[in-house]
Formats: sequence, structure tokens, C-alpha cells
Amino acid sequence: MRILYLDLDALNPSHLSCYGYPRRTSPTIDAIASDGLRCTNLYCSDAPCLPSRTAFYQGRFGIQTGVVGHGGTAADPKREGAGRWFRSGYEEESLPRKLQQAGFHTAMVSPFGQRHAAHHFYAGYNEVHNTGGCGAESAEEVTPVLNDWLDRRAAEDSWYLHVNFWDIHTEYRVPLDYGDPFKDVPLPPHFTQERLDRHKQRPGPHSALDLGMYGDGRPDVYPRNPARLNTMADVKQWVDGYDTAIRYVDDCVAVIVEKLKAAGVYDDTVIVISADHGENQGHLGIYGEHGTADHATCNIPFIVRWPGVTKPTVDDGLHYHLDWAPTLLELLGEDEHTPDIWDGQSFADTLRHGTGAGRDELVLSQCCHVCQRSVRFDDGDHRWLYIRTYHDGFHPFPKHMLFDLAADPLEEDNLAEQHPAVVREGAFRLAEWHAAQMHKMTRFASDSVDPLWTVLREGGPMHARVHPPGQPGSLDAFERYLKRLEDTGRADGAAGLRERYAEEIATHPASAAR
Repeated sequence: MRILYLDLDALNPSHLSCYGYPRRTSPTIDAIASDGLRCTNLYCSDAPCLPSRTAFYQGRFGIQTGVVGHGGTAADPKREGAGRWFRSGYEEESLPRKLQQAGFHTAMVSPFGQRHAAHHFYAGYNEVHNTGGCGAESAEEVTPVLNDWLDRRAAEDSWYLHVNFWDIHTEYRVPLDYGDPFKDVPLPPHFTQERLDRHKQRPGPHSALDLGMYGDGRPDVYPRNPARLNTMADVKQWVDGYDTAIRYVDDCVAVIVEKLKAAGVYDDTVIVISADHGENQGHLGIYGEHGTADHATCNIPFIVRWPGVTKPTVDDGLHYHLDWAPTLLELLGEDEHTPDIWDGQSFADTLRHGTGAGRDELVLSQCCHVCQRSVRFDDGDHRWLYIRTYHDGFHPFPKHMLFDLAADPLEEDNLAEQHPAVVREGAFRLAEWHAAQMHKMTRFASDSVDPLWTVLREGGPMHARVHPPGQPGSLDAFERYLKRLEDTGRADGAAGLRERYAEEIATHPASAAR
């Protein structure tokens, strides 16, 4: 048994041909999906990068591991305290460690542990090949390392290989000599002038006029990216850059497939294709970022081709990405070794038989760019997404948002005022989930702390702070952004942020010194 896990960073499934995208971005992935299970409603529990990958391999929600942020206390796992034994639970209860115990040689081609100083990400691996670019490397740097490993070990039995490709992540950096496969292909119809005009009025990091997060993008460094989205030609350049990155990585997957076939093991290799998170492409007014607890950020592709097990199946059930850990152990006949501490729920029957229900609801978390929790649940023909915002990350988000993804997959129409009963239902579901998580901490954790509130206490999400401890100069950066909003025709947005963050501004050390 061989298992290849392809981690394609920032891949929004709605931009894959096999998920219905009108452009042919993914012929190789499409072919793999046609011979296996394709999940349409699988979400990362915690977004973006560091919280997602921690939850995936630890099999636990970020509220339990403590890893929900990109900086501060909540970027590190919770201490295990007096209950820590000779070897850490983050090692012994990780999915890769369970695979080792099941007889697998575990290997990884990824710089991710170094990128986020997340060395628990490497727990349970026999070998790690750090490609050295901290996530900035393109596929031409990853592929030679991967090819070398496959040439040496592909024909061996019982291996699990995790591979990261980064090209789909902003900034879009596919080499120019690759060409422009979508140059003459029109934009999908939902990219309209009217939508762009609305988005150009919005403030916030990675908005249409702030592709560089709080300023212009850098087309001098990344020529496939426009500086900002002023015109529909800019939008086309932007979307072409993202879709070209997907097609470029798809070509890299084709090389892997040929390597496995040449080694004579393709028909005996499980291939899983997924991502750490998706990517907002205008959703909630955000472009090229994964900074919210919404469908665009948290819905991820999940494709499993398991020879002898899967048949061509589309699964619409609700699943977390961390559900894969107990699913994999069950399919390997190792489910008796599933740790009690894991939060995942196996959907092995769906892979075996195309049957089996998903979860009743999913709770999604984001504390790196905003602080939000959301609840994804279905009710008849409605596919509800309720979002509760605790820190808006300098976006014009109200406290409560509600979207019906069945009618509005682009998240354009906040229905919270029209459907107060559904908002209350979402808030109730969130409260019940939170109570269950806090109760679980009394059994397994060394504290009873919700790390979302730790993020708020330490100044807010790392990528959107007015008043972080020890960084008094951040007020100048915030005020520069307010000035930028005023200079780019978004004075109302600047005034709203100034009013919303008046207390943080007034109590900032830099304000007292003036």
C-alpha cells in the first residue's frame, strides 16, 4: 500500500474543472477525480495555513490544540502540562505517527514546518525534505526533490508521502515562459463590471484596490499580478494568474502520475488531492486571500482515488478535513488505534460504498486575519452559512452575517436581517459546539482557555492589529492605511474604521507620546 497526499496550497475547488469551473484548469486532477471520490462540502475546520495543517495532522480542532493564529500565543500548541509523558502527545497522537505504527514509512516534501516555526507539523515523519523557500518556492524547485524521491522509493511498499506545491498561493508566480493558457478564454460570467464597481468601494486588506494587503500589489516582482483591480482587464489578468497557477500545478501532478506508472505502482497507489484552505476571489470583497471563516476560504477540494475501494462518486455530505485521519485508519484496518482525543468522524463507508451521511453541521474558525467563527448547516433547499465576527480585520463586516450558499455561492447577499430565526439557529449551534469544546478541555487539556479570546487579548489577529503588545509603531501603519483609503475614494470606509477602533487608537502608546 502506497499513499500520496498532494497538498495544493490555497486551491479553491470552484476553480477546478471537475468541480464545474468553465475553464479547463485541471485535466490531470479531473482524470484522477473521475476514478474516485470527490467531496463537494469538505471544509478545513480552522483557517488558514498554520491552523489548518495543525488540525489536519493532529486530528483536533484549533480550540483544542491552541493553534488558531499566525502569531502570538495562539500560533503555538498548548502546553501539555503535568500530563506530558516522555514523548509529547503532539507526536504520539498525530496521524503520521499512527501511520508509522501501522508499518508505513512516512515522508514529506515541504518547507511548511520552517515557514511557520511549526515543528509539530513534522511529528511522525521518518524523513522530511525541506525545499528551503519557506513557501515562496515554485514547482520547479519542488519537482526535482520529489522526482528524486520517487525514483528511489516509488516501487517500495508501505509508504506515505506528503507533497506541498505553493504556486496557487498569492502571489501568482508561475514562470513567464510557461505562457498564458487562458489568454483567449473569457472570464467566468460572475466576474462583472457591476461587481467590480462595488468591490472598489470596499475597504480592507486584499480588497480590489489593495491587492498587496494594505497597498498595491507588486507587478514588478510578480508580473502576472496587476497592482490593483481598476478595470475588467485587471480582473482578467488577476484571474488568469490564479487559473494559470492551477494549470501549472496540474501539469506537475501529471509528471507524478507518469512517474508512478513508470514504476509500475500507479494502480496500487492511493492518491489524495486537497489543500490547506481555499482562496477568496471576490468573496466578501476579498481577492487572493484566505482570511475569513467563510465558504471561499474554508471549503477545500478533497479527491480520493483508492484502487479497489473507491468508485466514481460525488459526496455532498458535510465533512471536516480532520475527518480524514480516522477515515484513513479505518480503511487501513487500524481504527482501534484511533485516539480518543481526536475530533474527527470517519466517513470510510462513503469511500467504500458511496453511502454514509456527513455531519449535521460544521463550525469553522479563523483568527489570523479576522476573528470569526461560522456554522455551515443545511435546511431543506438552503445551504446556510452563519458567520459571527469578533474582530473584523479592518473589513466592513457586521457582527452577524448569513448567506444561503445554494442561491448565493459568491456570498454577495447578507440575509441576517431577513432571517433572524436562522441567525438565532446558527448562534445556538455555535454556542452548543463551544460548550462541548470547553467541556472536552476539562478531560484532555491542561487549561480551559479558548485561544480565540487569547488572540483578542493580545491585540487581535496578527495580520490586522492596531495595538499589539510591544509594537507601538503599528499605529502609524494603521493611520497610513486610513489615509490610503481616503486617497482612493473610500473616505467612508476610513471614517468607519476610525470610529470602530477609536478606543484602540486612544489607548495606543504612540498616541500618548504625541
